[in-house]
Amino acid sequence: MDKIVGLCHFLGDRTPRHVPLVEPKPRRPNPWRENDRVIVAKVTAEGDIRDSTEQVLARLGGLNRAIGRGNRVLVKPNFNSPDPFPGSTDLPFLRTVVQILLEAGASVTIGESSGGVWRPSRKVFRKVGLYELGHTLGVDVIAFEDNPKDWVRVKIKGDYLDSVTMPRAAYEADKLVYLPCMKTHSMSAYTGALKLAFGFVHPGERRAYHMGHLQEKLAEVSLCWQPDLILMDGRKAFVSGGPDTGELVEPGLLLASGDLIAIDVEALKVLLSYKARNRLPPDPWQLPQIASALKHGLGAGEGGYILLG
Repeated sequence: MDKIVGLCHFLGDRTPRHVPLVEPKPRRPNPWRENDRVIVAKVTAEGDIRDSTEQVLARLGGLNRAIGRGNRVLVKPNFNSPDPFPGSTDLPFLRTVVQILLEAGASVTIGESSGGVWRPSRKVFRKVGLYELGHTLGVDVIAFEDNPKDWVRVKIKGDYLDSVTMPRAAYEADKLVYLPCMKTHSMSAYTGALKLAFGFVHPGERRAYHMGHLQEKLAEVSLCWQPDLILMDGRKAFVSGGPDTGELVEPGLLLASGDLIAIDVEALKVLLSYKARNRLPPDPWQLPQIASALKHGLGAGEGGYILLG
């Protein structure tokens, strides 16, 4: 029954009319650099998740370089489906990140929109305990599609997209924090930081993305804005299948960066270190979403970042 309801949502979604047309958010310089190269921080995460998260932030250079008191922060987890981590964001990890942001003096909202036959998002949120977590922490949890008026259409100059309908809550936030999982994907080969932004796109637009050049379109979504901080949970990962279920491995890692391309390339290297049947190219830079993101200047190129860890 749940999948029938979800299918009805999937087929019935329509992009709202008469939403404001806006320019992309101004891009801020990446504050985490060393010797003029952006940083990807990596730590082994075997014990307490709070300790590991603090360690990776310290290795990156400190949260206060980008986020501090008074900032309105939107945290974007991965709740495409209600499946357990790494099919979805690990709730204790999400709790830890939100607590660290609150302790830094930021105000926090958690926002997400689930995918495909798993919608409506609020059903997924209830199943995974997201609303309960928000209540406990005193932060708002929003399903982007719940209010049809809370959208903007962002003008971009992509090869395949000239605008993207995105949530007003994300567009108006002072800072954006992405919490991608590390995994392969049955349709886009890989899902990480770049692919996480697809969860912002209005559900009524998403179907058309699958009609061709999916990976390139996924990258072009990030022409709307870039995250201020990316924390990738690689304690567990899928090396085939995905995004909801797949062949499970346990790299035992946390990655952090302010660069979409660099963190995804490092995550791809981790996945490629396992023998598995998947659609990943042997060279991460050959993955279409990475190549497209690089073409559009969405992050560091080869040799343009440094791995600390």
